[in-house]
Formats: sequence, C-alpha cells, structure tokens
Amino acid sequence: MSGLQVIKPGPLSLLQDLGRQGWQHLGVAPAGPMDGHAARWANHLLGNPMAAPLLEIALGGAEFAVETDTWLALTGAPLEARLDGETQPPWSCFPVKAGQCLRLGFAQAGQRAYLAAAGGGFQVPPTLGSVASNRREGLGGPDGSGAALLPGQRLDCAAVGELRARRRGPAARFVPDCRAVPTLRVIFGGDAAAFGAEQRQRLCAQPWRISPQSDRMGIRLAGTLPLVPPRRQWSLGVVTGAIQVPPDGQPIVLMADRQTMGGYPLLGFIHPLDLARLAQCPAHHEVRFAPVELADAQAEWRRFLAFFGG
Repeated sequence: MSGLQVIKPGPLSLLQDLGRQGWQHLGVAPAGPMDGHAARWANHLLGNPMAAPLLEIALGGAEFAVETDTWLALTGAPLEARLDGETQPPWSCFPVKAGQCLRLGFAQAGQRAYLAAAGGGFQVPPTLGSVASNRREGLGGPDGSGAALLPGQRLDCAAVGELRARRRGPAARFVPDCRAVPTLRVIFGGDAAAFGAEQRQRLCAQPWRISPQSDRMGIRLAGTLPLVPPRRQWSLGVVTGAIQVPPDGQPIVLMADRQTMGGYPLLGFIHPLDLARLAQCPAHHEVRFAPVELADAQAEWRRFLAFFGG
C-alpha cells in the first residue's frame, strides 16, 4: 500500500483522529484535532468514518507527492491548494493520481487545515487505541512517538477510483468565517459560584485577545480587566474546553493536548462547537464570551453528532 510522501511538512503537521479515549485516569490526554468541526467535515466529504486518521496542518506551507490513485478532502483554514498547478476549491474533495504533486500555500486566515484520504483515512498503527499525535506525551503519529511529520515520510492510504457520492463541499452556512471575531458561548460551572456574578459578567463584558503563548495544550487569553479568582485548596479532573483562571486573572482555555488534572479554579466550559472557532484564532485575534444554558448546549451538540453519524 502507498499513499502520500511528505515533501515539505510545513511548520507543524500532525496525524490526528478523534482522540485517545479511556486513558485519562492514567494521566494520558486525549489529543485529537483542535478544530473538530473541520476534521469531521473532511472525513464526511469522503464518506469515511468520523474517527478516520487525517492530517492537521498548522499554517499551511506543506507539499506532498501522490503515490496512489485516490481521493483527498481539504477543509479548515482557507489556503491555496494546487494539484499539479491546478487550484482546488476550499472545503472540497478531489481525485488525485499517482505522480501528481499537491502543494498547500500558507493560510490566508485561521490556523489549521485538515487533509483526509478516502478509503478510511491514513493507515497507521494506533498507540493506546489511537493514532492521535501528542508531542508532549510522545504518543501517536506515523511512528508512535507523537512527532510531527518529517520530509520523506510516507502515509499509506487505500487506492480509491470513484466515490459513491461526490460531495464537493458543505453548505455555505457550515463553513466558518475565520476572519470574524467569534463569540464563544460559556457554560458557567465548576467554581463559577465562588467567582461570583461580578466576575462572570466581567468575562462577558470585555474583549479578550489570544496570547502568542497559546498552543495545542491551552489557549491563553489577555484582557484589560483581569478576573479575580477564588482560592482553591485541591486539584480536580479537567476536560477539553474548561476555562481555568490562574492567579494573574488571565483565563486559559484547555484544548486537545491538555493535562488531565488541574489546580486553578474553573469558571466554566466553552460550548463544544465553539472550540473549533477558537482553534482557528491566531495570536492577538480578538474573542468575546456570552453565556449559554447547559440544556441548550447539550441539545445542539447532540444534533451535531447525529449529523455526522454519532
């Protein structure tokens, strides 16, 4: 079996699936795609299972030699994609043939693009049940070490002549605007009562900017009026999307490669669907917050999962 050979990996290209589940009690983070919306769409366009392995390409600038006839899909941050010089439309799937070259330009907006292959995705042995790359923990990826892609590496995928359904792209209303200022919906919980109403209002009343110190573990925010966190005497388990508030009052939103335990007070949790929008925000980009009821967030999340088959 053959598939794609990495010519240029770009600044940071990682193999991902929907994450490493069932190991958090041992301190193993789930990892997985930062933008779960775009990753699911990439596999959906090809008729793959939602957990099929695919590439998360940060900022673009990648190049691949095609070694088998198949179909690829590209979603996420808008960037120029050229197959032997021919431009491919964004958020689409397209056929490729052995001997061709796929070049991805740098992102025009947003942070991360997703490249999926038909026939079940890229074929890589899993580590603890998942191929998701986590560089901090040294798990997943093409060789099981969690490392980013390197020039010369090969990613196997199935040869696919025709797709049963050629879905060129999702409806326009599903494609996010990576340049817009997102309003991230917050489910207040955790230590929210100890923060008090004034601090909850302060979170939503002002804009926050993405810190350059952000990464796949957490998105750090900077605001003019820092929050005042309560004291906490113990640590507890955390989840993706949790909003931690350290002593300096500048929130941290935990992302895909987060730790599994934390001691900072928790103000609440970002709506799961809005984490994708946050993941595409570059350094210094502005975000805002607004409250959402838990029941409303749960209902919308169930509809989202149902659309993609659970």
